Amino acid sequence: MKIERIHHVAYRCRDAKETVDWYREMLGMEFVLAIAEDQVPSTHAPDPYMHVFLDAGGGNILAFFELPNSPGMGKDPNTPDWVQHIAFKVDSVKTLEATQKRLQAAGVDVVGPTDHTIFRSIYFFDPNGHRIELAADTATPEMSRRLDEVKWAMLEEWSRTRRAPRHAAWMHEKEFSAA
Repeated sequence: MKIERIHHVAYRCRDAKETVDWYREMLGMEFVLAIAEDQVPSTHAPDPYMHVFLDAGGGNILAFFELPNSPGMGKDPNTPDWVQHIAFKVDSVKTLEATQKRLQAAGVDVVGPTDHTIFRSIYFFDPNGHRIELAADTATPEMSRRLDEVKWAMLEEWSRTRRAPRHAAWMHEKEFSAA
């Protein structure tokens, strides 16, 4: 079997309409589908919900469930806020910077841009408290090749030691050579 693409990724939201409006306004996503049921199709449990779907580009869909009869939304208290996030690719650093200015003008707190060497990104939260990242690729073919060559060795070393391997330390050095 080979996965073709992400069909959809689903998260919870506090208010379906507010969420759709925010993603349309702030990120330009199209609202593509709404499904509402009084019972869960997979379990047949009586639990009304609104399920909304937004176009995340490239055939990928970002979906949200509003669950009015469930307890309020929470977060995993053992996982730092920076870990769980949704990252979307944008076409350029210029687009990233323009989007940052637009978000900030709309009152959205934005962290970044952060230079990850192979991409630059900004971070912010949606109205539901989900962390969002927008990323613009900046890797050269040589950088990508170098990272590809060490990915398995890095994973194996991490698996044994639970320490950050140094195979790609060049990414964090002020001056690095592509050789």
